[in-house]
Amino acid sequence: MNNKKFLAAVVGLGLSLVTLSACGSSSDDSESSGSKTVTLVSHDSWAVSKNVLADFEKKSGYKVKVLEDGDAGQAVNKAILTKDNPQGDVFFGVDNTLLSRALDNGLFQSYEAKGADRIKAGYRVDGDKVTPIDTGDICVNYDKSWFTEHKLQPPTSYDDLIKPAYKNLLVTENASTSSPGLGFLLGSAAKYGDDSWQGYWKKLKANGVKVVDGWEQAYNEEFSGSAGGKKAKADRPLVVSYASSPPAEVIYADPKPTTAPTGVAQGTCFRQIEYAGLLSNAANAKGGKAFLDFLLTKEFQQDMPLNMFVYPVVNGAQVPAEFTQYGPQAKDPETMDPAKIADNRDDWVKSWTSLVLK
Repeated sequence: MNNKKFLAAVVGLGLSLVTLSACGSSSDDSESSGSKTVTLVSHDSWAVSKNVLADFEKKSGYKVKVLEDGDAGQAVNKAILTKDNPQGDVFFGVDNTLLSRALDNGLFQSYEAKGADRIKAGYRVDGDKVTPIDTGDICVNYDKSWFTEHKLQPPTSYDDLIKPAYKNLLVTENASTSSPGLGFLLGSAAKYGDDSWQGYWKKLKANGVKVVDGWEQAYNEEFSGSAGGKKAKADRPLVVSYASSPPAEVIYADPKPTTAPTGVAQGTCFRQIEYAGLLSNAANAKGGKAFLDFLLTKEFQQDMPLNMFVYPVVNGAQVPAEFTQYGPQAKDPETMDPAKIADNRDDWVKSWTSLVLK
């Protein structure tokens, strides 16, 4: 999953969100909507408050239609296959692990969104084919109660995870099927380098790391610190998740705890950045440009955290107090150039699969 999907999994009740979905648009739809409809193509974790979207529609004169195409990888691949006759006008949700694939295949046309000069320097990219929209950190989360009860300090780094004290405690996601699983692999590659990350994973495997297919299973069935894990009587107090997971555990608890039941191992984080772009051959390029401008407004940027559990990328956008208190961004996360990810991703995943799953 992407770093927002626990919204549906952790939350039994919803915020006031709008996720307008459709499998595709017919020619009749296109003819009837005309240039007053702008179509957004995204992964299935897109969400925005109704009043925020309504404000954009009122000010711009456009109606927004959203087509959700599965997880990020599926959505990007489908968009590439349909780039000559795209499903929509704007694509949201390609992250830095997949960005080069989209760019190399000519998925986007040039457009510099209004407000791009307010994007924080660390998130800007060369060229004008994509616009950074949000960011989040993939990190190991820990169950505070478990570590207190066992009188053991929680891990703080990648190195800690291979120590005997943490044997059989960690659950992670499959790097070939899961976004956080891939992010954790890339984080280890960034930390230990091209020649040493395999040795790290051999040690991690020997130390009893458990691998499951996806985030929902890892977090809500295997991790003892989550609300779902407690119900499932999970026995793994460490899980690969997000820095924004602890705030979710507080925000959606009933009654709300005074402190987050989970914490983040700050030295195990890998930073994801999500982008949006104007699709090549977009039928309504003018509307698409207006929508990209909207994604950088303070109104939308400040709406994102409690809807998609990500952080804004523009200067001046505030985050909820719960994020600051329970899920601050990593101070020094691992990062990797998208071009390097593109050059190595497939080979690394194959090597990881051979090392860890066989």
